[in-house]
Amino acid sequence: MKRIILIAVAAMMVMSCGGNAQKKSTETTESNGTMITETTPNPENALRAQQFLKDAGTYYLATVDGDQPHVRPFGTAEIFEGKLYIQTGKVKNVYKQIIANPKAEICAFKDGKWIRIVCELIPDERVAAKKDMLDKNATLRSMYNENDDNTIVFYLRNATATISSFTSDPDTFTF
Repeated sequence: MKRIILIAVAAMMVMSCGGNAQKKSTETTESNGTMITETTPNPENALRAQQFLKDAGTYYLATVDGDQPHVRPFGTAEIFEGKLYIQTGKVKNVYKQIIANPKAEICAFKDGKWIRIVCELIPDERVAAKKDMLDKNATLRSMYNENDDNTIVFYLRNATATISSFTSDPDTFTF
């Protein structure tokens, strides 16, 4: 009987979040005329991913430089206009790597669970986006300013997050 109940509960969970696992795509044209396919933003799922990253405190961002992967610790993860954003400086190698290849992965670990987020990082040069990030992360104010030529924020586009553990099935969602 317990097994039947567990199966029924699992089936209901899969059905209730099944729409989150599927990517809904739209085509848009960037200012340079390039046609891109984007996952329809899902602010609730972006918030889920952000909360995991915030709870972990430190997450690790992986980029590539040619054929060499690079991983480094990050801490900024904020929601702005329904999208998950991160921040860095334009003088850093990570910025140059993202501009050359926007594909990235983010990973964090907390309480026996980990999240992996596969995404593209898209720069947002708007002062409002930079100000929002800095206002929410006061310690960055000593190093960055929304009006300087160094501060840059990126939002995660076409993101797929998977929360895993050794004791439960993976939970995959897009945003």
